Amino acid sequence: MNLLRVLAALDQTRHVGKASVHLKMTQSGFSSALSRLRVQFDDELFVRTGKGMKPTPQGVELANTARAVLQDVELKMLRPASFCPGDTDAGFRVAASDVGEVVFAPPLIRHFAKNAPQASLHIISPTIVPLGETLVSGGVDVAIGFFPDLERERFFRQALYSHTYACIVRKGHPVLKTGLTRAAYQSHGHAVVSTPARSNSLLEKSLERQRVHRRVVLSSPHHLSLASTVAASDLIATVPLGTATDMARSGYVVLTALPFRPPVFTIYQYWHRRTHKDPAFQWLRAQIKELFNPETDPYLHSSQALYGKRIE
Repeated sequence: MNLLRVLAALDQTRHVGKASVHLKMTQSGFSSALSRLRVQFDDELFVRTGKGMKPTPQGVELANTARAVLQDVELKMLRPASFCPGDTDAGFRVAASDVGEVVFAPPLIRHFAKNAPQASLHIISPTIVPLGETLVSGGVDVAIGFFPDLERERFFRQALYSHTYACIVRKGHPVLKTGLTRAAYQSHGHAVVSTPARSNSLLEKSLERQRVHRRVVLSSPHHLSLASTVAASDLIATVPLGTATDMARSGYVVLTALPFRPPVFTIYQYWHRRTHKDPAFQWLRAQIKELFNPETDPYLHSSQALYGKRIE
């Protein structure tokens, strides 16, 4: 690259001394670089005349090529990249669980329609391929959720808001009359969603720590059928508060608080360093933070209604 700059500067100034000053080089260093170029191309490239250094035919060709290469490097690598959301047709890949998708996808799609109408959103399951590998390889641009296995040394993360758990039961369930007590929680059968989500592991550890036992009657890997199963039985399901709130909107199940201290986890957005300074992904992360934060938490009202205060 330095030799290309030598060619371009000498062609511009046609004077070794002026070219060396332009490049902030010593004149001897500049002359040495020119000598290396002459040897490499087996041509004088520039010859001294009464009107300065005149390029040979090959010197003209190489100087033009050097300028084009340097301009291309300057344009694509050295100048700050720009990003216009209104013009982009980029496809943004966001990793989220199935229940997380219910929370994050609708606001993002509405936001895209208004601010980046040509962009598209692709939700990627974090369980198909190990999430860390997918972030590193570029298969995912941002992951949203609770993924404590992503090492902080390798990935960036930004807190969005805190989340907790709640229960859903059918309308008219006996515990709605008496209140869901700890004893009732342990005596009734439970429906659980058995996925590798770290939020499930967090709940299990909290139950163990507080010595709360569940009698699991149904275990399924799917959230989609959970509300209808609970609505048709006396089973209790304990799920993240957002999931419980959305299921309760159907009118078939009722939201109720856990009868013991609920575990709390933080929802983050995660990304790899390869996208850290990219303007498009910086924009995406800024939109996610704007849409999902403690002030815009869509489940804050449910949390306060159940537990009396904001979950910290």
